[in-house]
Amino acid sequence: MDIFEDLKWRGLLSDYTRFADSDNADKAPQLPDLLAGKKVTLYCGFDPTADSLHVGSLVPLIALRRFQLAGHHPIAVAGGATGSIGDPSGKTQERQLLTGDQIKANVDAIKPQLARLLDFDTTDNPARLVDNADWFGPISFIDFLRDVGKHFTVNQMVAKESVRARMEDRDVGISYTEFSYMLLQAYDFYHLAEQFGCELQIGGSDQWGNITAGIDLVRKRLRKQGYGLTLPLITKADGTKFGKTESGTVWLDAKRTSVYQFYQFWINVDDRDVLRFLRYFTFLPHDQIEALDAAHNADPGKREAHRALAREMTTMLHGETACQAAIQAATILFGGSVESMEKETFAILRSEVPTATVTAEQLQAGIVITEALVAAKLTQSKGQARKDIEGGGVYINGERCADIGRALTAADLLHGEGVLLRKGKRAYAVVTVEG
Repeated sequence: MDIFEDLKWRGLLSDYTRFADSDNADKAPQLPDLLAGKKVTLYCGFDPTADSLHVGSLVPLIALRRFQLAGHHPIAVAGGATGSIGDPSGKTQERQLLTGDQIKANVDAIKPQLARLLDFDTTDNPARLVDNADWFGPISFIDFLRDVGKHFTVNQMVAKESVRARMEDRDVGISYTEFSYMLLQAYDFYHLAEQFGCELQIGGSDQWGNITAGIDLVRKRLRKQGYGLTLPLITKADGTKFGKTESGTVWLDAKRTSVYQFYQFWINVDDRDVLRFLRYFTFLPHDQIEALDAAHNADPGKREAHRALAREMTTMLHGETACQAAIQAATILFGGSVESMEKETFAILRSEVPTATVTAEQLQAGIVITEALVAAKLTQSKGQARKDIEGGGVYINGERCADIGRALTAADLLHGEGVLLRKGKRAYAVVTVEG
C-alpha cells in the first residue's frame, strides 16, 4: 500500500489538490499518481509559539515521518519568521506577539522534538530541518510587497476561510499583521520549491487557504505545479478539545508534561476515540490495528487497544526505557508490587506523588510510621494514623504495615533515595532524605 492509500485507510485525508480537465492544460499528474510514480519533496511548518510542541502537532509531524518511511523527502520548517506574526487560522482572536529572543529560544527548544521523529542521518532520503527566518531575514518590506504581494489580490485573501471568519467577527476583527500571514506561508512554499524542488505542502485542514496561496505563488513565479494535502484536525468524542486535560495542555517536552502524565493521557482516552487514534498516531501495521479493533469491540474492559496506544506513543516520543518506567509506575500506583522497581520508575513516582523530607539524622534514629504518615500528609493525626494501621490500610514500600511502632530507617530507602508510603488504595507519598 502506497503512502496515499495508507493515509486514506487511516482516515488522515481531509483534502488534497485535484485537477479538473479544464483546469489542467499542462496535464500535471493528480496527487495520488504523483506520489505513486516518484519520490517527492514535501514540507510542513511548525510555528514556535511556545518552547514545546504539544500533542496537537503530532498528526502533521507523524505524517512527515510516514512520507519519509515511504521513501519521500520531508522538510520540517521551524517558523522563526512566521512565528513572529501569528497564523490566524483556527484562532478567534489575535495572538500575543512574541519578542525576537522568545522566538529564537522557542525554535531552539522545538528543533530536538522535530528531530525525534524524523531521520536526518539516513543516506537514502534524509529529512531536512530549516528555519524560515533564514530566508525572510534578508528581504526588505518593499521587496516583499513588490515581488510577492503583487501576485495576490485582496479579493483572494479575503475569500480564504481563516481570514473571512475573523473579518465577520466585528468584536475581534483581524489586524494587517495576521492578514499578511498567508503571504509569508506562500513564500515559504515558493522558496522551498526553488531551493529544494519541493512539490507538496501538508498541514492541518485549517491550513488549506494558506497552502493554496503557496501553490498559486509557485505556479506564477516558477511556472511549476505545486500540490497540497491537509490532515484532519483532531476532535474528541466527548466534545472537549484534543490535547487538553484537567491539568492543561499535553506537551511533548517531558519537563512540561512528564513521561508518566504523557502515558496516562493516552491510556485514558475515551473508548470511542481509541481505535481512531491508533490509526492517526501510531505506525502499527494495518493487520495489527485491525486485530486490536476486534479485541476492543469484543471486550473493551480489557483495554488492549488503550495499552497499545499508550505504549506506542510514549515509546515514540520518550523512548523504550522511559515508557517501561511509566508503565511500571502506573502499575505500582494502582496497587502493584514495588518488587524489582527500577530507579527510573522510582524517579517517576517521586515526581508524581506528594513528598515529605526528613534529615539523615532522623532516619538514622528511626521515624515512627505514625509520625511519617502525618509528615507526609497522608493522615491528619497520629491517632488517625494508628487507626489506619490497625485497619490494615497502610503500606510501606508495597508491604502492609501491621505494627504501629514500626520505624522507618535507612534500610527502607528504595535506591537509597526514599520510602514509598501508601494509605488505602490510591493515596501515596514518598519520604525522602534531605540533601
